[in-house]
Amino acid sequence: MPKLTFSVDDQTVRTLKRTAERLQKSQSLVFREAVAEYAARAGRLTHAEQRRMLDAIDRMLERPATRSRAAVTRELLEIRRGRRHGGRRRPAR
Repeated sequence: MPKLTFSVDDQTVRTLKRTAERLQKSQSLVFREAVAEYAARAGRLTHAEQRRMLDAIDRMLERPATRSRAAVTRELLEIRRGRRHGGRRRPAR
């Protein structure tokens, strides 16, 4: 396993030592687990990003429909049928 050197503030050192002692784990293990947990969370949307996307959906839903429900249903059925049979039934427009 490679060895790395980091500079951290005194409070972080105290927190790391206290946490490792409380969990009865090595400081290295606590650090590795913390990095893994942070990496997993970093891939998720922030609250602001979630809010922005939900607002965009709300704005979209406020606009009047441009096609009938029946037309949308027909198109969805055609897409599903095409996917089941490996592709498009007709050339793309």
